[in-house]
Amino acid sequence: MNPTRSLKLLGVLLGLAALAAAQTVPFQRDGQPDPDYAVPSELSLHYALLFALDNNHAIRQARERIREQDGVVVEVRAAQIPNVSVSGSVSANDKEVSSYVPAQDDSWGIAVQATQVIYAGGGVRAAVRSASLAKAAAELELQGVINEQLLAVRTRFYSVLLAQQQVTVQEENIKLLEQQLKDAQNRFEAGSISNFEVLRAQVALANGQPDLITARNNYRLGIEELRQVLGFTNASADNATKLPDFVGDLTVGGYDAIDLRDALISARENRPELQRLAKLEAAGEELVVANRSGSRPQVAAFGRYDWVRGGPGSGWSDRRDGWTAGLQAEWNIFDGRATAGRVIQAKSRLMQTKLAQEEAVLAIDVEVRRAHSSLTEAWELVEASGKVVEQADEALRLAKVRYGAGTATQLDVLTSQVELTRARLNQLQAFYRYHIALASLRKAMGQADSYITS
Repeated sequence: MNPTRSLKLLGVLLGLAALAAAQTVPFQRDGQPDPDYAVPSELSLHYALLFALDNNHAIRQARERIREQDGVVVEVRAAQIPNVSVSGSVSANDKEVSSYVPAQDDSWGIAVQATQVIYAGGGVRAAVRSASLAKAAAELELQGVINEQLLAVRTRFYSVLLAQQQVTVQEENIKLLEQQLKDAQNRFEAGSISNFEVLRAQVALANGQPDLITARNNYRLGIEELRQVLGFTNASADNATKLPDFVGDLTVGGYDAIDLRDALISARENRPELQRLAKLEAAGEELVVANRSGSRPQVAAFGRYDWVRGGPGSGWSDRRDGWTAGLQAEWNIFDGRATAGRVIQAKSRLMQTKLAQEEAVLAIDVEVRRAHSSLTEAWELVEASGKVVEQADEALRLAKVRYGAGTATQLDVLTSQVELTRARLNQLQAFYRYHIALASLRKAMGQADSYITS
């Protein structure tokens, strides 16, 4: 993807975010995030991503850096257009020191002057090009920040779904252990088992409670971490304790195979971080030219019109006026090597940018390889965990049947229940790791979030 296409994609992302904000919920008020938006009754991943585009603080700061760079471009371009100024003066003095004949004890003057730079050694054009390239780099930085923060939103949202489903698994485990305890008590009352079996069931139930408590706490903490990355300030007191229903699940439908070589090529072509450094490198080259222009002649044209006191009277009617036009030229032949020092600094900053670009390419290659390896591992875990859940579920069923027939002990049933719970939790963790690995690889490849571009 070339830089022009990247900027078009960035425009699409921002346009979609603005459109979604206008058509779904009022994320903003008067162009700023609304502190009184209500907690929605349901929260999907799509809704969360769109909300983050408007309210995530890192994204908002990146947008402000673009606006700041807009101001720099306007400032630098001022040297390309005529500058117009108005000046005036009023003075009073003793007639003995008057420079006018006849002697005057006061004077006044007004002047309007326009100045246009004609030649500045190429420095003005280079400075404008550098500022424009720096603005393009800021826009690419925004795209990179959006990709990074939307990945964070996905990660936090999946973490909430994981914690939510872990709570469900632990609650179901508690229900099964309670049922097992009830069965043991019934059998004890019928005289078919000893009190030891009841005590064992009570201990198993008690041991299951801490895991449920921990899962519920992880769920609450996950919601807070998601709220932070969304930029949801929740300022309204009415919404302080309200929680939405999180819509979605972690089920994995199939393996999205991505070739490693294609992923590396895509990353080098599409990562906004690399495109941003390329823009900064080009801007640095222009700054070298701009700083070198200090050793060249500076030529400007000017036009001036003056109104001054012209006679014995001090009124407006007693004045002299006229115009002056000409060229101004300045050539700083020797400035104590100050220009040479600025050029050396600009060249050093340019080299630092090039080195940062080489370092970024290497870091991104490593990031892609790690993400690709993590995706492969995650899919293998998904496949393995699915088989284990099936086996653990069948083992529990057989243990219950055998226990009912008197050929298995209660310990066999409890052990099978613990193994099934562990297998289900491991499967949820595998699903979670797969979704995170896939999203991380796509982000490493420089792809925009699929929910935003679809």
